[in-house]
Amino acid sequence: MSENITLLNLQNGSDVRGVAMETEGGAPVNLTPDIAEQIATAFSLWLADRTNKPANCLRIGVGHDSRLTAETLKAAMITGFASQGASVFDCGLASTPAMFMGTVFDETGFDGSVMITASHLPQNRNGIKFFTKSGGVEKADVTAILQRAETPGAPTEPKAASSGKAGSCELMALYSAFLRKKIVDGAGGGELPLQGMHIVVDAGNGAGGFFARDVLLPLGADCEGSQFLEPDGNFPNHPPNPENKEAMQAICGAVNAAKADLGIIFDTDVDRMSAVLPDGTPVNRNAIIALMSAVIAPDYPGATIVTDSVTSDLLTDFLQERLGLKHHCFRRGYRNVIGEAIRLNAGGILSPLAIETSGHGALKENYFLDDGAYMAVRIISAAAKAKAAGKRLDSLLDGFTTSGFETEFRITIIGEGFTEYGKKVLEAFAQRAEEQGLNIVPGFEGIRISFSGKGWVLLRLSLHDPVLPMNIEANDATEGTALLQTAKELLSGFDRLEFPE
Repeated sequence: MSENITLLNLQNGSDVRGVAMETEGGAPVNLTPDIAEQIATAFSLWLADRTNKPANCLRIGVGHDSRLTAETLKAAMITGFASQGASVFDCGLASTPAMFMGTVFDETGFDGSVMITASHLPQNRNGIKFFTKSGGVEKADVTAILQRAETPGAPTEPKAASSGKAGSCELMALYSAFLRKKIVDGAGGGELPLQGMHIVVDAGNGAGGFFARDVLLPLGADCEGSQFLEPDGNFPNHPPNPENKEAMQAICGAVNAAKADLGIIFDTDVDRMSAVLPDGTPVNRNAIIALMSAVIAPDYPGATIVTDSVTSDLLTDFLQERLGLKHHCFRRGYRNVIGEAIRLNAGGILSPLAIETSGHGALKENYFLDDGAYMAVRIISAAAKAKAAGKRLDSLLDGFTTSGFETEFRITIIGEGFTEYGKKVLEAFAQRAEEQGLNIVPGFEGIRISFSGKGWVLLRLSLHDPVLPMNIEANDATEGTALLQTAKELLSGFDRLEFPE
């Protein structure tokens, strides 16, 4: 390992992410094949400890998305796993959720798996996600894995008589069959439950093309007009990100052009999704939470939906007044939201869905796995049942409205010690709001002020960056501008704050 590279710098929460390819004017490469091999070796040893198995008895799966550096990093990781005697299985182009399901399926029986992906990040980036039979590994586990990889002369398990075996695994075929069965069961049975339905899929040149080819078409769906299904790590058409405006415009246009019943768009590794209604209306951010909640509400009456902190007051009204559910607004970060839902369920509070405005959604019925394809299956099943009853999917959103204005400002904190300074800013922001008689909404992250039907402002502190993100939602741009001005007045006098232009 280069002495200039510290592996812990590659940690991004519960993932590893870094620069894997040189680009003109880009950051230097810090995720090399040699480093990937070291990380694989460390993960196999960590997994041996976790499972109480010798490393040479482990079964480990390796998959990747369409990134240009995927094959070289995969080859290096396979070498690392095999060096400890593990049986390692090359799953090829795969989705992140499928890699976890490899630890669930009897046919594969992986003790652990890794997915080589950097989600929606630019093409020069790549990363690694780790799974055990319990789910994605936690942040502290990733730290331990990287520390073990970085320690010179770290102890290794005794090798088998020969290095571990490497083979291939048709994981995506198993996973696609699993999803098809869910649609058949959810749509009311029959060999072709999607016959007569026109569904457009946009995979953004990531790993999601299988969904049209191997899940929808065999069930009778018409997928004409689907786009960007071929994997291409250059991402030549639009960013593979359902939160991206260009990406959503592309799928909306495709649905309109095809006159389809539904559109589905995935991110690169298919752990996130958004949808499009027949009239081209995007269903993302607050709307995707509303739709998923409406889809599952009949199965979980009165249940609690856990979301991130930037959801709309209008969403809360829809969940509670229209659907009879409860809304538990938690912190940003999909692992935070999922962890909170697991905690609530353990405490006896039924919480079947943990979902972010980013399109990360995880259901209790599906191992609390953030799986964009599984969410799509649930939505498509509901659409098929609605069509059979002479209704439309968008009827599930009757009574739901979105705000006319929403934005996020990232306020920079200049100078050292941004965490302590940011906390002082938040304390003053809350105190000044109280002094003015403004309505502070109790929550788990930052300070949220509600403005009596006009909208809301949320100010929070980034955990990792010298930034105070400020989210604003209002009925229109005029009211949004007024709320921003009020927020700025509450922050007056803090000379280390730099607002964006």
